[in-house]
Amino acid sequence: VPTAASMSPFAPPMERQAPPPDDGSPRTLTLFNLNTQQTITSTYRRGGQYVPAELQKLSTFLVDHKSGDVIAMDPELFDILYHLQRRLGATSFEVLSAYRSPQTNAVLASMSRGVARNSLHTQGQAIDIRVPGFSPYQVRQVARELGLGGVGYYPRTGFVHVDTGPVRYW
Repeated sequence: VPTAASMSPFAPPMERQAPPPDDGSPRTLTLFNLNTQQTITSTYRRGGQYVPAELQKLSTFLVDHKSGDVIAMDPELFDILYHLQRRLGATSFEVLSAYRSPQTNAVLASMSRGVARNSLHTQGQAIDIRVPGFSPYQVRQVARELGLGGVGYYPRTGFVHVDTGPVRYW
């Protein structure tokens, strides 16, 4: 859980929006992990219910590629991606970073001011993405419109961070 010190001063926390209604249709995501060069297509939700075996596959796919550690990812993170995909009309995501062990995160935080010491990546609640065919600006705008969690915008490195923490922008 982010603290006031770990949240960006650039935008105050906003009120979380209710997610779009679940019509019970299957929710499928296709992810390409830039670190492992692997692709997964997973229908992680059917009939309004999460599919535990698919959530486990997705969590394993989003391994900390430096340590090999795996954590159960927050299923709501996949819902954010699903709603983002639908709003954009996208077909897949490129994953730059998802789960990071506390050790991996500490190393990255020591090398870059852009890495939060208490990152939601270490809790399985954050993912850094690119969306083929869409600019990071377009992805950021739609993610912000969803109002389902934090949205970080990194135009120089060309990616967007989304998480299931409080609604905030940087």
